[in-house]
Amino acid sequence: MIDAKIIKDSINVAGKRITTMQIVFQRFILPEFNTHRVFSRNFSSSRAIPTKVLMEQVQKNPAMPVYWGKNQPGMQAKEELVGEEYIHAIWEWRMAAQLAASIASKLSYYKVHKQIVNRVLEPFLWSTGIVTSTEWDNFFLLRDHTDAQPEIHALASKMRETMNNSTPTLLVAGDWHLPYISKKELLNYSNKLLLKISAARCCRVSYLKHDGSSPSIEEDLALFNRLAGSVPIHASPLEHQATPNTSEDISLEGNFKGWIQYRKVWERKINACA
Repeated sequence: MIDAKIIKDSINVAGKRITTMQIVFQRFILPEFNTHRVFSRNFSSSRAIPTKVLMEQVQKNPAMPVYWGKNQPGMQAKEELVGEEYIHAIWEWRMAAQLAASIASKLSYYKVHKQIVNRVLEPFLWSTGIVTSTEWDNFFLLRDHTDAQPEIHALASKMRETMNNSTPTLLVAGDWHLPYISKKELLNYSNKLLLKISAARCCRVSYLKHDGSSPSIEEDLALFNRLAGSVPIHASPLEHQATPNTSEDISLEGNFKGWIQYRKVWERKINACA
């Protein structure tokens, strides 16, 4: 179920590329992924999703290792289990997932809040996230490598393949890189509005709401206002929108290079009004 798909891929006249991908991988490698600080990223929160939904995922399709390495000294498992050891290892992992789902069900019965209950399920969850960056080389060098943990190696390989098969769209000064915005919406709404809509959808990591329904523009804007309309702001979803930087001033680029980040623009605006 490891997956990566392009949400938005852009390039400026200077040849600097910015790419936004939606990715799916085992949650147990999320800490490794998050060590790459040049990335802007948001992930579906296990605090926000109903326990019943996550329990069903764990019961039917638990996140599992892609390589069942045999125990040995060091960080890498050079040899994979075979025969009965391999079969029993998979069986025990699946039983652990079922036990986690059973315990989550009992905790829910006792009315424990999902922000606690869902933590029990996390080793067996899939993470869906959105990641935007102008800098990918170090990530691929470290993670698309045989010494990396097999799951993040598989993810990085898939991400590299996805990027290699994508052709970025040229954006000029005044254009914006806007994940989750359709061509029709680009024609019908101003950039000022679309920036907020894109940020709201990046917060959800989807066009859709958690229940699978399509939000209205008003709902997207209401979510944006909850994120960034008051202090303190929850600004990470505003990091995925960017416009070409045609000046020598890099103060608004944030963790990007060659692109001005919407988060930096918004924070400057907030600070100016304070």
